[in-house]
Amino acid sequence: MLLRAAYGGGVYVPTQFALTDAETDAALAAGGFAHLVTPVAGGVVATPLPLLFDAASRSLVGHVARNNDHWRVAPVGESLAILPGPDAYVSPSFYASKAEHGRVVPTWNYDVLHVHGTLAVHDDVEWLRSLVTRLTDRFESGRAAPWAVTDAPAAFVDGQLRAIVGVSLSVTRVEGKAKMSQNRSAADRRGVADGLARSPWATDREVAERVRSTL
Repeated sequence: MLLRAAYGGGVYVPTQFALTDAETDAALAAGGFAHLVTPVAGGVVATPLPLLFDAASRSLVGHVARNNDHWRVAPVGESLAILPGPDAYVSPSFYASKAEHGRVVPTWNYDVLHVHGTLAVHDDVEWLRSLVTRLTDRFESGRAAPWAVTDAPAAFVDGQLRAIVGVSLSVTRVEGKAKMSQNRSAADRRGVADGLARSPWATDREVAERVRSTL
């Protein structure tokens, strides 16, 4: 089990929206697209990038462009990786309680994971080759004809590796939050699930299933 966050200026997580230890660990292990934020002298730097969880080193690993100053600047504290999940606007019209008393307002449902840790830089071509191979294998998995790093010419791959720098976030604490209408009645949650399920947007329908799972 990974270290869960005690309160220390982190994300606000009401009890009903908190992930269990198992849910937090699973979300971290899944990795995915993230926003890496690092405090530096005079402010912060932030980079969107895909990250993988490396269980052996208990780190999130990824890479940035060599021209991106994120890897060059010196952190003045822990970095934060924000891994967002599905999100959706929730209309008050979805709630059964709207017809009962009308005391309802709009809100937003969402999943998010905040991962705190110490940032390190890896400017080693073989470390990077291993990383991009793992990233590719992870996100190509399940495709009918998955692409592999070795499908590209070796000289081309070598040139691409010289254009990036690796980063790793050694995890110190994790905060997970899943706001999926758990604070509403079962009737209201059914209304949210039904309303979002009719949406043309895939993320809304994904949230609908998440809400339905709380019933």
